[in-house]
Amino acid sequence: MFFLNEEGKRNFIPVEDINDIFIFSETQLNTKLLDFLSQKHICVHFFNYYGYYSGTYYPREHLNSGQVILKQAEHYINLEKRLDLAKRFIKGSIQQMKKVVYYYLKRREDKLVLTKSVVKDLDAILEDFSNAKSIEELMSFEGHAREKYYSCFDEILNNENFKFEKRSKRPPLNQLNALISFGNAICYTIVLSELYKTYLDPRIGFLHTTNFRRFSLNLDLAEIFKPIMVDRLIFMMINKKIITKKDFEHEHGGGILLNKSGKRKFIEQLEKRMRTTVKHRRLEKNVSYRRLIRLEAYKIQKHVLGEREYEPYQALW
Repeated sequence: MFFLNEEGKRNFIPVEDINDIFIFSETQLNTKLLDFLSQKHICVHFFNYYGYYSGTYYPREHLNSGQVILKQAEHYINLEKRLDLAKRFIKGSIQQMKKVVYYYLKRREDKLVLTKSVVKDLDAILEDFSNAKSIEELMSFEGHAREKYYSCFDEILNNENFKFEKRSKRPPLNQLNALISFGNAICYTIVLSELYKTYLDPRIGFLHTTNFRRFSLNLDLAEIFKPIMVDRLIFMMINKKIITKKDFEHEHGGGILLNKSGKRKFIEQLEKRMRTTVKHRRLEKNVSYRRLIRLEAYKIQKHVLGEREYEPYQALW
């Protein structure tokens, strides 16, 4: 398999090494290529000029299990079962936020005053959210936790060129929000690609309502990985000056977005992170971040089948 670079030369890529393909520019595809990608079980994710997610070429499922889909649907229709699973996603998400905050708190504890209070706030939310009686109430707890989590970004970064101020989307109103939005969009698609390699149906989510959007389970699962995949990566790139203000451009609507060089840098660094290995508690061996996502999907699969209760992944660092 090959792509033409900017000079018109062919860049060959061993198809066995491809997990998914991300397209950010004008591209011509034909049915022969799509058929080939389907045979190799490769998803293709499309983003528009501004870096917003447009859609996914999702090949016909090659792993099918009527039993898994029925059990997955049952866990969605049954409010008690759905709420239980949704709470587990929220628990995993908040625990990962705490891990990120702790990571920087250990290094600059004397200077991160606000960050210390955020840890206490997240602990309080972890104690209270289990009392939620509906998905809407649960989402409110998650939104409150993320608001507290984001509030310490400026203190952690301590960088005048990258101020968080407040969360803004479509369009992001500053560079840090642009990085978060772009990184989250990539995270959702990577999770979707890993779900494709399981028997789970990505259209049936639990925390995010299953409606007319095409996929929702990937949004659920991404909540656990966004803090350690995206946020930690953003902090690292800013602190090491891999990403600078030169990597952004102004959108016509008044927003700020990553330019071509910024997107390239982000994707290169994210791909490195996906290949990075970490110690897995239960398996007692090193696995890549990408593999962690699929293992998490297998755990959800076992949960809906009644084989083992799902416990969300917690980073060890």
